[in-house]
Amino acid sequence: MQNICGYNRRLENLKSERSSFYPLWMELSDYHLAYRGRFLTSNRNKGYKRNTKQINNTSRMASRTLASGMMAGITSPARPWFRLSSGDEELNEVTSVKEWLHEVQGIMYRVFSASNLYNSLHSVYSELGVFGTAAVGIYKDFDNVIWCEPYTIGSYMISTNGKNVVDTFYREYEITVSQCIKQFGFENCSFDVQNRWKNGNTESWVKIIRAIEPNDDRDHMNPLAKYKKFRAVYYERGIASNDPGRGGGGIREQDKFLRESGFGDFPILAPRWDLAGGDIYATDCPGMTSLGDTKSLQLGEKRLYEAVDITVSPPLQGDASLKDKVNGGQLRSGQIVWSSGEGKGLESIYKFQPDLNAIWQLNDRTENRIQRAFYEDLFLMLANTDRKQITAREVAEKHEEKLLMLGPVLERLHNELLDPLIDRTFNILQEEGVLPPPPPELSGRDLNVEYVSVLAQAQRMVATGSLERLGAFTAELSQVWPGARHKFDAAQAVDEYADALGTSPKVVRSDDEVAAMEAADAKALAQQQAMEQGQQLADTAKTASDTEIKEGNALGNMMEQAGLT
Repeated sequence: MQNICGYNRRLENLKSERSSFYPLWMELSDYHLAYRGRFLTSNRNKGYKRNTKQINNTSRMASRTLASGMMAGITSPARPWFRLSSGDEELNEVTSVKEWLHEVQGIMYRVFSASNLYNSLHSVYSELGVFGTAAVGIYKDFDNVIWCEPYTIGSYMISTNGKNVVDTFYREYEITVSQCIKQFGFENCSFDVQNRWKNGNTESWVKIIRAIEPNDDRDHMNPLAKYKKFRAVYYERGIASNDPGRGGGGIREQDKFLRESGFGDFPILAPRWDLAGGDIYATDCPGMTSLGDTKSLQLGEKRLYEAVDITVSPPLQGDASLKDKVNGGQLRSGQIVWSSGEGKGLESIYKFQPDLNAIWQLNDRTENRIQRAFYEDLFLMLANTDRKQITAREVAEKHEEKLLMLGPVLERLHNELLDPLIDRTFNILQEEGVLPPPPPELSGRDLNVEYVSVLAQAQRMVATGSLERLGAFTAELSQVWPGARHKFDAAQAVDEYADALGTSPKVVRSDDEVAAMEAADAKALAQQQAMEQGQQLADTAKTASDTEIKEGNALGNMMEQAGLT
């Protein structure tokens, strides 16, 4: 276990690495989500107005739609969005395996619903769309099995391993003395915190560092939590005690460990919207894409209302003889400027009429670009549809182009958010003994996760379009060239179509079963044809036996020619 100096050195390095993103994140916060982002440790529980740069709230509403749409389309609480499998189609059909997977899946859904997961995921999607990087912690909870803690941008630092997978999380924040005592215990806190508690300064603030990182030098044989795969520590930053309320004396206390623990798997989920090269923090997302348009929209909106103000209440000029009736002042909207012309009434000092419609159209185009950047048309169909059971096919057919653009993002979310979430929850359930014992057939096997949300299925539906078009083309061409039907492998097309849709394997028969059924159909058809031919021969024989042989009729002539009469 490294000492506090080692943690402090890495903390400063991570701060330095993060510092170049601060100006961008602050602008994104100002123009998109004014109350998101914490860029000072002391910036907590502040209610002052922070959205003074937002005159037009299009970007804020679009980001809200994106978060709601991702929630409805990826991890909706109202419908299944994942399912477990063994990865072996035949094994999935074994009754004990099928029942166990279904039971475990149901337990996980109930845990997710009982916890604060879905509220936390909505926060993650909001930050992900605007800042490109989000983070949420998944921890054990006595009441609901898991408890989730979302973190806002600027309040944490992350780092990655050689595969660019996030495996380090540092957070610098403040809590009250009362919270510190209750969370870590009186005896574990510094003398400064203990003194403030004794003196009644329970609501003064204490700076805390939280660090979670790989525990490379751990003792693999030691069962203690602090020797697990990832070490996790809380420590209190030492303070200069110049404040009389903190004891005074100008003495700086040393940093002090509050808790040393660990995790078997990394508890922080840190998805990124898009990355360039070996970047740690995201370098592209809808918020970044639309930032220029959002800033120009605020200026355009300001100019529009200035033009409206000048049009409705323009500065006036009039005869000096009227001056004593109105107070003068600085030239502005609605002000009167006096001139020397006798008998001249009041009139606008401006000799032009602002084109309000042109300004409005320009702003409207900017709003549309912002809404497209946040995929508002796609997500509004998911979030605001009047039908709860909107199908993946409808989404795919109406927004095929946007689904193709969302493909890499959705894949990254599966890898960096949903896969770790399900793995982490499953491991916690298993450690706590909540899951039923698995059947022997699953011994030593890793489970597979398949995503069946609306967006995941719609993404696969895009791939089925080519199969449908090829099938329709082959059917049409076969009318002119019958041999064209032999070029299309219908059985394989059904398999690939089912895979693309994520259809349960139990509803699609194997090639061997299909071949056996085709052979049975061919045999039955041959038997039916043989029976029909036999019936025709029998009918012919009966007709012949009932026909009277007479000279001059057809049967008589045939018999005569054959020498039988």
